[in-house]
Amino acid sequence: MHEYINLTAENIDNEHICCAIGDPKHQCWVDKKKERIKSKLKDWHVFRKLNDRGKIFIEYEPIETARVPVIGQNYEYIYCLWVAGSFKGKWIWKELLEYAINDAKEKKMSGVCTLVSKKKKPFLGEKKFFEHFGFKVVDSIADYELLALEFDKSETPKFNDSARKMKIDSKDFTIYYTNECPYVEYEVQELSDYAKEKKINLNFIKIDSLEKAKNAPCIFNNWANFYKWEFISNTILNANALEKLLK
Repeated sequence: MHEYINLTAENIDNEHICCAIGDPKHQCWVDKKKERIKSKLKDWHVFRKLNDRGKIFIEYEPIETARVPVIGQNYEYIYCLWVAGSFKGKWIWKELLEYAINDAKEKKMSGVCTLVSKKKKPFLGEKKFFEHFGFKVVDSIADYELLALEFDKSETPKFNDSARKMKIDSKDFTIYYTNECPYVEYEVQELSDYAKEKKINLNFIKIDSLEKAKNAPCIFNNWANFYKWEFISNTILNANALEKLLK
């Protein structure tokens, strides 16, 4: 068994946030991420990471307060389960997920859920891995699926009706985003500068409240791209990626 740490109000200032480790250009957003975690601890928000210098963590919270267009009662929602680099293949994925499952059971919750896709997409979990632990598809929109591990027969979580639109009213390239991820605000700034330089109409819509998140017009975890009214992808973009998409 590996050694892990849960971020708490007492230790968070001295611990790294794994996903942006060792990258000074993201430091201000890492600090903001820590502040958000602090504010959510009272709501049973959990950020658990390997006690080592690497990108290895799981992050989840109750579905009622999770900033995603998923509704339900008494479920945990997993935002991210990430094991990178040399730590892959060491059963860390299994240990982190088992912790979340056992934690949910100890809290007398009804299950655990997460967002995946039929075919692997960036920034989403691996469907087959979750299915190995008994997760099943309980709802779907296009290529995206909501998986749930149900402990009892309470209300099954599902996507909010607004998420099924997968369309917006604007023709311009539009990005919905939340600053839950330390990378996001940095990329928003990079894309804003790029769009200004290239004279591209680029709209940003920040999902900065629970109400906005629950009523997003598409599946959503941290980021969503729209162009010519249609949802394109959930991939976090930089300037080069945007340029390729527009071409």
